[in-house]
Amino acid sequence: FAHWEHVHRFEPEGDARCTLEDRIEYAAPFGEFGAKFGGPLIRRELERLFAYRHDVTAHDVAWHWGHRGLNPMNILVSGSTGLVGTALIPLLTTGGHEVIRLVRSRSKAPSKELVHWDPDANYVDAAGLEGLDAIVHLAGESIAEGRWNPLKKARIRDSRVKGTRLLSETLAHLERPPKTLICASAIGFYGDRGDEVLTEGSPSGTGFLPEVCREWEAACEPALQKGIRVVNLRTGVVLTPEGGALAKMLPPFKMGVGGVIGNGRQYMSCIALDDLIGAILHTLVTPSLSGPVNGVCPQPVTNHDFTKTLGTVLGRPTVFPVPAFAARLAFGEMADALLLASTRVEPAKLVESGYQFRYPTVEASLRHVLGSRSP
Repeated sequence: FAHWEHVHRFEPEGDARCTLEDRIEYAAPFGEFGAKFGGPLIRRELERLFAYRHDVTAHDVAWHWGHRGLNPMNILVSGSTGLVGTALIPLLTTGGHEVIRLVRSRSKAPSKELVHWDPDANYVDAAGLEGLDAIVHLAGESIAEGRWNPLKKARIRDSRVKGTRLLSETLAHLERPPKTLICASAIGFYGDRGDEVLTEGSPSGTGFLPEVCREWEAACEPALQKGIRVVNLRTGVVLTPEGGALAKMLPPFKMGVGGVIGNGRQYMSCIALDDLIGAILHTLVTPSLSGPVNGVCPQPVTNHDFTKTLGTVLGRPTVFPVPAFAARLAFGEMADALLLASTRVEPAKLVESGYQFRYPTVEASLRHVLGSRSP
């Protein structure tokens, strides 16, 4: 842009209301030519961007207003630089809660907002955990980066099991332990189950991911025995263009060369990032929730339906399938566990406890995270 000035202002309207105003003054690039031919596109893009921003802000403010009687909490978050942690922390702090980060790096300056740990060395600063209200434990090696060779699989397992066990055992020896531990888990707990409807009461499956998830959740036992409320949040495919599965899908789909994977009949259980963050906050303030809790939207879909929906949202064709053998050649064992496995999961506990999904369907989730309004 030849000129861009953006003022973002909250104007008070009495004690309980305010108006959010965004004022932008800009000049399109390339002078009159850019204004004439690019002006309509710029206006549409700005309208799309601010519709998204308004939607997020309105929902976040409404959540905080609905819980305005909640006492501020001191909350420790591990995995704070990850996909979920970077979205969760701003929402916690804007609600008046104090966030302490559990970090590995000692290069960071000492701070009351940081607690150091090193699971590989079996070390955590126990003093920094005293007197907390809650812990949200999100740390773990990415399962979708790189092929699953023995070393990668060991890192996936150890980063979850060893870290969780160290944290839980440390909490069990505190004089003033937190009331709540929310520990990330995954719907990989259930394994490949075809079209079977799975709730928190369903048994675990077989294979590498179910084994990891069982050990991961079992590692919370010391905290549970201490009397801490433990929630194992079994998260599905998190929908956001910032990372994860959707970020990898977008380039080919935007180019019009996306398509179903395998036979397309395998179920995908997804959740918009904003709903996952909302579910974590809901779990923090809902004492009745404990044990496994499925973090997915209420309507799982097949890969075929997901593919068609993503194509519709993007306005692109989806006629280039990826055969199962090609997925296995490209991704190895990970293809069978993540791309070809069918996991039809429902969020029974979240729904029963009164959580209101912002985006209860895959189409609503995709339209939100990709900034696409309904036709």
